[in-house]
Amino acid sequence: MSDVDPIIGNWYRNQETGNDFKVVALDEDAHTIEIQYFDGEVEELDLDDWYDLAIEAIETPEDESGPFDVIKADDPDEEEDEEEEEDKEFSDEDDLLADPDED
Repeated sequence: MSDVDPIIGNWYRNQETGNDFKVVALDEDAHTIEIQYFDGEVEELDLDDWYDLAIEAIETPEDESGPFDVIKADDPDEEEDEEEEEDKEFSDEDDLLADPDED
């Protein structure tokens, strides 16, 4: 059904399921393709199965970090983590090296 060749690093859409995925590996000896869906799930396909699917090449998603757990610098969750770290300042009581007579 598909005449689209798998290319490592390129994104595709299964037209039957609507799932987007990236080709992450090709094994020419075993005739297999490893793909990773946008949600992170990895699947291995037989090359013959690839060409039996209704696949179309698509543009790289705007936020392609979905499957790769990449945190962007402007991620609000990351900012919260930084604020929590700042709140964890130690007092002299917590400092094991502090001289207790310095108070």
